[in-house]
Amino acid sequence: MRHLMFGFLLCSSLAIAGPDDVSKFDGSSLGAQKVAYQFNYEKPEEMIQGLGYLANHLQGLKEFGDLKNSHLVIVAHGNELHMLSRLNKAAYPDVYDRLKALTDQGVSIHVCRNAAKFRGYKQEDFYDLVTVVPAAMTDLGKLQAKGYSYISGDVVNRTKRADFLAKHPEILD
Repeated sequence: MRHLMFGFLLCSSLAIAGPDDVSKFDGSSLGAQKVAYQFNYEKPEEMIQGLGYLANHLQGLKEFGDLKNSHLVIVAHGNELHMLSRLNKAAYPDVYDRLKALTDQGVSIHVCRNAAKFRGYKQEDFYDLVTVVPAAMTDLGKLQAKGYSYISGDVVNRTKRADFLAKHPEILD
């Protein structure tokens, strides 16, 4: 009887656990992180997705890491500079609040002076949350020399599973 009960429990636990080919979750500690995100977007609005990457990163650090001792930096030198300029607030009325929410959590925002000049901006044209640095590439090098990891904030067109399945009906068969 004992063997029968053990067998039943073993089979039940295997059935609950599911198939062997499913992914596993790694919830190990992330610790404190120092990360530099490079933003170099063609379209200014693409920065919104980049800011989402940072919000997700911060959430991960809150849940599994050491947010208090972490530091994330945006190094911007693309057309997103238009969104970072206070002169364009009418075109992007909500961006300041998004930036403020990130900086309130310790994120720093650096803007390349060379890229700003090329686009017709002066240092004082940017929001008070922004620090203008001599050049994006030298800033990234400086941060990496200080132990910061580099992450490219590239934007890709994202699709949901429903959209994917609509393009691949053979999966549903």
